[in-house]
Parts: sequence; structure tokens; C-alpha cells
Amino acid sequence: MMVLTLLVLLAAALLFVDGRIRSDLVAVCATLSLVLFGVLTPEEALSGFAHPIVAMMAGLFVVGGGIFSTGLAGRLGSGMLGLAGKSETRLFVLLMLATSFVGAFVSNTGTVALMLPIVVSMARGAGLPASRFLMPLAFAGSMGGMLTLIGTPPNLIVRDALVAAGYPALKFFSFTPVGLICVGVGTAVLIPLTKRFLRDRKAKGLGENGKSLQQLSEEYRLTHGLVEARVAEASPMVGHSLKELDIHGRYGVTVMEILRRGSQGVGLRKVEQFAMGDVALQADDRLLLSGGDTQTVRLAEELGLALVPSAEGNAPQLNFYDVGMAEIVLMGAASVVGLKVEEADFRGNYGLNVLGIKRQDVYVLDNLKRERLHAADIVLVQGTWENIARLNRLDGREWVVVGQPAEQAGRVTLDYKAPLAAVIMAAMVVVMAVDAIPVAPVTAVAVAAVLMVFTGCLRSVEAAYRTINWESLVLFGAMLPMATALEKTGASDYLSTALVEAVGGLGPYALLAAVYVATSLLTFFISNTVTAVLMAPIALAAAHGMGVSAVPVLMAVTVAASMCFASPFSTPPNALVMSAGGYTTLDYLKVGLPLQVAIGLVMVLALPAIYGF
Repeated sequence: MMVLTLLVLLAAALLFVDGRIRSDLVAVCATLSLVLFGVLTPEEALSGFAHPIVAMMAGLFVVGGGIFSTGLAGRLGSGMLGLAGKSETRLFVLLMLATSFVGAFVSNTGTVALMLPIVVSMARGAGLPASRFLMPLAFAGSMGGMLTLIGTPPNLIVRDALVAAGYPALKFFSFTPVGLICVGVGTAVLIPLTKRFLRDRKAKGLGENGKSLQQLSEEYRLTHGLVEARVAEASPMVGHSLKELDIHGRYGVTVMEILRRGSQGVGLRKVEQFAMGDVALQADDRLLLSGGDTQTVRLAEELGLALVPSAEGNAPQLNFYDVGMAEIVLMGAASVVGLKVEEADFRGNYGLNVLGIKRQDVYVLDNLKRERLHAADIVLVQGTWENIARLNRLDGREWVVVGQPAEQAGRVTLDYKAPLAAVIMAAMVVVMAVDAIPVAPVTAVAVAAVLMVFTGCLRSVEAAYRTINWESLVLFGAMLPMATALEKTGASDYLSTALVEAVGGLGPYALLAAVYVATSLLTFFISNTVTAVLMAPIALAAAHGMGVSAVPVLMAVTVAASMCFASPFSTPPNALVMSAGGYTTLDYLKVGLPLQVAIGLVMVLALPAIYGF
């Protein structure tokens, strides 16, 4: 049985490296084979999916999604990077610190995806090559994962392996000393390496799909001349809709947006956004008006609006919470071709406003109601994201929607929810970090995830599900029983005994170094999560075989699994920045391999000093 288990493990590892079959499917098939061969019972094979770590990982994905969707992570990152000014070294150090801090609480892939456009923008503003910073960005995301218990899945795996072996559970910040050393050593090593090897790389762009909402606003000059006004309590507009008041017809002013702020309870803000003319106005509603100064002032005087003065250099901006916009290209056979905009009645038929028309290189922005629509016109429409997305499901002979409205809606941050997301995340961290609070970590994460949905930090339950990396969960749940099979068949004891016999005579430091090197080599070919699952029981048995504490040895497993920098494909963040930075595989070897070796050498000495043999 032991040989059979090792053969299945070897076959799975080869398929992981090959990459032509999805890793989660490989893991499921490997576990099923062990069931069919009688190594595992069906209950043992399914036990991985009942493990608390799986539920915790799912909850952390949702919490991280809430942090991203409210723009909280972006605020933290851009705020810290904004302190750098024009100093290249200061920008580099702050980049490492900001990315590591965000990566301590959310996935390293999500952290790097969020920070990438921020870093590119900062580099351009400072007149520096973005290639100098993007690879360190990816590495810092992985280093940040070592700062907390929840920073990366291998940390959770190692903690549970130690608990199962009778050791006290590692605390939320037990990993922090190791993470700080990784960030410190990484920053010190990367400063000279990136100056030497990464200055002259030609970026290939970020691969954005379609125009951003701000780009559309600027292209169609939607923000030019915008004025913000508040509906006074005594205003005759209260209780009436814009359609009833005929604002555009009477004053020549367009109401671009209605924002209504309220409260959902103590400390919870509620923001409703409307772009349709049939919504009854209420006192204190905020309106964004587009029109001439004279017309806007006359409207305000006659209908009881209080104009909100704009700070110098800070003109009102369109918000994109529930309401968005998109371009549609009219096909030759479209039923609206030849009709005036008011006759096409986009508002009545589709719940959308027409904000502008692009005809070849000419923008039609005035007197839109009377403008006739032509084939190949690009029409800018505004409305709820749901109504915009519905256009994609209509007859393709009418028009083509440019870009992906659902993806655009997902990228819009609910920034007014950022303080609430910060409170939820902070509360989760406190509950997990303070032993006196009798709440299990998995429970704290689950409650935080549910609160992210109930408080609106995520738009819906569907949005919460979309934040979860299901492939990672299935991969993890299916591979956990492999550790059971290794232990059940004696394979763990066999491998650990071989390891002890090979290096045991050289002392515990040699054992720790051997475990670190073996884990690093495995992570070149398979994911760090799978590597940690496989190496944890072997490292644990090897430590016991030598009669030393397993804590520093298993910490070597999680550090080595996470600090894999010498290949662009060893971790998702490494691959994420490859195209944007214009890097080659050789660049990762030149910069990542020395960094990986440096951190490994430091860890062999630091881990026993921190945790003790």
C-alpha cells in the first residue's frame, strides 16, 4: 500500500507540473484512486472538505472581497505609496511595506492585482520605470502572507499539523517575527538587485478590457461644468419626479445623478443612487447638474436648490455605485436606426438614459433628444448595472455592448462602505488574536464574511461567491486526505526516517535546512498549498525522529513554500506581473533566486532562535 500511495502521489505531482489538466481535477482523481485501491475509505477521502481550514479559507476569500470592493485596500496602498514623493528608494521601501501589510490580511494574488495599477501610476508620476517595482510587488505580496496566521494557506496547514501532534496552537501573530524578517531581508536584497537587473524592461501594458468609467466620463466630457446641488426641505421639487418637473425642457439642465444618503442603523451608512427621471425627490437629495451657469442658477432659485460650492481643483465627480454606463454600437439592422433619440425611448424601453453619441470622430452631446440615430453610431447609455447588463442578452442584431458591464460593475468600489469594512476586518483580527475571547478562528472568519454581505460591503451573495477561488478550495480539500494516506500506509515515517538518516548526524540545523530545501524544490513544480500538505507530516515525523521540537521545522515548511521567487510560474503573483513588467524567465532567476537563497540562509538560523529546538 505504501508503494501504491507513493506512486499515486508521484503521478499527481507530474500532472501538476505538466499543467494540461486542472490542478483541482488532478487532486480529486488522486484521492479517488486511493479510495478505489482501498487505501482510503470514502469517509476519509471526504474528510478534507469537512476540515475547518476549508471553511476558513472560503471565509477569508469573502472578507478579502469585501476589503477590495469597498476600496479599503486601495486606500491603504495608495495612501502609503503617496508618502513616497519623487524619491525612488523611498517609493521602493513604501511599496514593499504597503504591499506586505495588505498581503497580511488578504490573498497575495488579490493584493498584487489591486496594487499593480497603483504602482504603475506611481512610477509614471515619479518618472521611473515600472519594471523596477512590479517584480518586487509580487514578491512583497508573498512575504506579507508570512506576517499573520491568515496570510497564506500554508500557515493554516502548519498550525493544524502542530495542534494534531499535541503542540499548543500558533497564535494569530506567531508568524509575525518571521514575516518581518522576510520583508526586511527581501527589501534589503531587492534594492540592489532590481537596480542592477530590472531598469530597462519594456512593459507590455496591463491588458485592460475596454475603457474605464472615468475614461468614458472624460471622453464624453460628462464632468465638464458639473454642479452639485442639495434639495432643500421647502423645495417644490420634494415629492415630485424629474420627469414630472421637466427639468431639461424648462431649464435646459440635465440631472446626471441623484444621490440619497441615509442610515441603516448605528454606524451604518446607506447610499442610494438613481439616474432615472421617475424617482420622487426627497429633502437633502444631492443632484449632479450639467448645463450652463445661467440656467443652473435659475433652476436653483426657482425650485429651492442649494448649490454646493466646490473646493478649488475639486470639481464634482460622477459616482458609480448602483448606476453605471457603457457604450453600445448600433448595428445596420437595428430598429432604432433612423429614429430620433426621444423616439427610440431608451428610458422607457430599457431603463437607460442616453448621455452622448460618438459618430466617427465627432461627439454629439447637445440636443440629444432631436438627434437621429445612424448605423455604426456609438451610443453612451447610463442606468443601473442590471439594466446595462440586460442589453447583452437582447438580440445581437440591434447592437453590441462594448466591454463587459458585469466586470465593470465588479470593479466599482463602494467607497462609502470602506470604514465599515475596516471595522469588520479589525474586529475579526482582534477576536483571532486575543486568547481571552472564547471564539474559534474559523467562527470569527465566518461571522466576518457574513457581515461583509449583510452590511453591503459586497453587493450580493452572488458577489460573495464570486470572490471565492473554488479551484483552490477543491484542490486543498482533495489533497488533505493524501496526508492521511501517507500516515496510514507508513509512507510519512519511511520518508522522514530516510531524511533523518541522511542528515541526522549533522544535527537539527542540517535537518531544518534539508526540509527547507526539499520544500523549496517542490514548490518550483506544484502549488505551495499542496507542498505544505505533503511536507508537513514528513517534517513533523522527522523532527520527532531526531527528538527536537517540530515547531521550527514546520515553520521552515511554510516559509519555504511561500518564498518561491525564482520562477514566473511558481506563484500566481509572479505570473501576474510578468507581462506588465516586460520580464523574461531569466529575470526571475537573476533576481528571485538570490533572494530565495538569502531568505533561506537567514531562516535556517532565525527559526530555531525564535521558536527553539
